[in-house]
Amino acid sequence: MALYGYSEIRTPAFEETELFSRSVGEDTDIVSKEMYSWTDQGGTHLTLKPELTAPVVRSFIQHNLSGTSPITKLYYMDALFRRDRPQKGRWRQFHQIGVESFGSGFPEQDGEVIIVAYNFFKELGLTDLTLKLNSIGYPECRTAYRESLQDFLRPYLSDLSETSQKRFETNPLRILDTKVPHEIALLRNAPVISDYLSDEDLNHFEEVKAVLNECNIPYELDPRMVRGLDYYTRTTFEITSDALGAQNAICGGGRYDHLVETLGGKPIPAVGFAAGVERIMLVLESFDSNTKPANTDIYIICLGDVSRMVAFTLAETLRQKGLATETDMLRRSLKAQLRDANRTGVKIAVIIGEKEMENQNAQVKDFRTGDQSEIRQDSLVDYIVGLNL
Repeated sequence: MALYGYSEIRTPAFEETELFSRSVGEDTDIVSKEMYSWTDQGGTHLTLKPELTAPVVRSFIQHNLSGTSPITKLYYMDALFRRDRPQKGRWRQFHQIGVESFGSGFPEQDGEVIIVAYNFFKELGLTDLTLKLNSIGYPECRTAYRESLQDFLRPYLSDLSETSQKRFETNPLRILDTKVPHEIALLRNAPVISDYLSDEDLNHFEEVKAVLNECNIPYELDPRMVRGLDYYTRTTFEITSDALGAQNAICGGGRYDHLVETLGGKPIPAVGFAAGVERIMLVLESFDSNTKPANTDIYIICLGDVSRMVAFTLAETLRQKGLATETDMLRRSLKAQLRDANRTGVKIAVIIGEKEMENQNAQVKDFRTGDQSEIRQDSLVDYIVGLNL
């Protein structure tokens, strides 16, 4: 995030319920089914955060962050809560990492946000990901598409699920988000929103694609992807992984140029994304790999009462030098401590026993090469620092 100029923001665990009903949408699953809400002693309706964009926008308006810079770029990692049926990829308490950029309505800002997400996953070593891209235009052009979609679906209304029948009247575009197999098959012949976009919307989308093409970011066009929240405008995108099965999205986002104004701020364009941390972990775990990055650089093995305090103070000195160091806290045997050092994946082990205390030296075993050296205790810190672990 720092490479792209984003600063961290943290918002409270709960907000006023109205914030989410106004921003996310009354007829969305989040607001109608999934929020944990209550009324406090003062009669205020409160909700545990089910998503992060609305709280960030609320904070952006409340603290006048637009007054400090024409562009405000923020990132977050936080816990969220949704009353949902727990299953693979879905939890009632989960975490997201994401970004929000306020101030630019130009397509290059859309491109940067998508590239931040893509490169974030690339840095984690994730492969076999699919970036899906669409534009849903501004609300003005969606009116005609909404009517066309309703005309298409009306003959099949009795065949739709109860949820889709309700959405037919309140927000038919949400039906495109269905996970019901026979509805998915039906919608393959439905009109697509790209046929209803204005010239300005189309030009904006073409420039977003040009930015991604120029930066060699692969993507697929998905004309039926509308995202599940009501505040999106123009660019929408998702990044999916086949490792997750049916719940395969690990990241989603898009542009929301009217949300700041809707929530009481000035008209300020914005774009962002959010990625599910637990889902990212599931994808990482799906890789067939027995090697894990070492969390510890050095393991100090001490044997006998005399060496214990020396080992303890040596470990603390190395930590002050920025080296992750562990030492035995169970007074185990040499064999057990070496086994623990191997388990933690350390780079070197320092062995200090009674004989080493008598000679004022230490044995240094390099697990990377298998070499073992005898080093004077008064030179030990400098020697280890010089290894450039």
